Amino acid sequence: MKGVVIAGTGSGVGKTSITTGILSRLSKQYKVQSFKAGPDFIDPMYHTLASGRTCRNIDSFMMGDDIIRNIVGYASKDADLCIVEGVRGLYEGFSADSDIGSTARLAKVLGFPVLLTVDVRSLNRSAAAIVNGFAAFDPELDIKGVILNNISGRQHEDKLEEAIGRYCRQEIVGKVRKMPERPTKERYLGLITPNTKDMPDIAPLAEMAEGVDLDRLMQVAESSDSELPQECPYVRRDSGLTAAVPMDDSFCFYYRENIECLEASGVRVKTFSPTDGEPLPDADIYYIGGGYPELHAEEISSNSDFLEGIKNVSEEGRPVLGECGGLLTMCRSLKDAGGRRFGMAGIFDAGAEMTGVRHGPAYVMAKATRENPLFGSDVRAHEYHYSDVFIEHDGSFGYKLLRGSGISGGMDGLVSNNTLGTYMHQHALSSADWASGLISKCG
Repeated sequence: MKGVVIAGTGSGVGKTSITTGILSRLSKQYKVQSFKAGPDFIDPMYHTLASGRTCRNIDSFMMGDDIIRNIVGYASKDADLCIVEGVRGLYEGFSADSDIGSTARLAKVLGFPVLLTVDVRSLNRSAAAIVNGFAAFDPELDIKGVILNNISGRQHEDKLEEAIGRYCRQEIVGKVRKMPERPTKERYLGLITPNTKDMPDIAPLAEMAEGVDLDRLMQVAESSDSELPQECPYVRRDSGLTAAVPMDDSFCFYYRENIECLEASGVRVKTFSPTDGEPLPDADIYYIGGGYPELHAEEISSNSDFLEGIKNVSEEGRPVLGECGGLLTMCRSLKDAGGRRFGMAGIFDAGAEMTGVRHGPAYVMAKATRENPLFGSDVRAHEYHYSDVFIEHDGSFGYKLLRGSGISGGMDGLVSNNTLGTYMHQHALSSADWASGLISKCG
């Protein structure tokens, strides 16, 4: 498989905007499969919108090297090439003395060359020093070229070309001019999510990426042709079960692999929109993902069929998994950032509040407790939230944290019957058989 990694010298250098623009342009000629390094839900939405193919997350903290190679090969078996957008700086990862969790690790595992995005605002010769420093840091990494972002004009461009050409062995693949204003809007968790009612216009991102030489990018991608396994990475079974999964502007943070893992186990996934008033479907399993329920708390609170329904199926003992926003919805109430409190499902005797205190983005390591009804092994996941959950009375927890914030006192995962509500986002391929616990609780 041919591929390239678009990395950056740090956060905020324009990786997502430029990658999205490149995907939009390339996808008019090729089948391009994109991947996002690290735990992220919003950037992949832009990738998917631009390429017409579902973007995948790959992460060397949550997944082993063989799994990373497998999911990339599996997802791109009918594609012409892969484009991987990095996370933060090229070498940032789980710790300061290891490349685990970094973009660099993924490039080496996949055997893909790297294009380094550099914000050259007010730089010329220093840009060459930055490129050389990144190239020298890890000799095993193949940094083929650079994308220069925020070029102020022709004179600036000429100086950069001279400096990079004189001091660096990497070629300039992209020269992106400074935009008069940001091409995308942001929210506290990152870019504004594409939503069902008002999809963002990605044309400015495609225009932004016109400074990238697509022919040269393709030549860089074609300089490596990795042999990647393409078999299905999930445990297969024929359960004949169904799962109800809300997917709308409130509940939109799901790893695609989690849904595919259920489907590989013979689970038919029913999607619905509780934010738009749709009732809770009858199902064997209920999976409520993260998102922005706090922005739509009034609509969710008024959907009594959804809230009473999810509480009833929990009391019946059907398996219910809530992640982050799902956890908030399963509490007794949710207080939004404006101080308004709305009634929620009341599965847990706890109140959720948007406190504005930032937790993450961070990797999580946890051990499942004996009370955990759905997962029974060590877990690697991630968390990122500006809310807190306040428990009124003693509650049972499904996880003891070795790393991370969780809910309270080093614990996470409120438990009630076969219901688990947690701040953790777990990737299905971070464990051997993610769906087994959900399926085993279906009687």
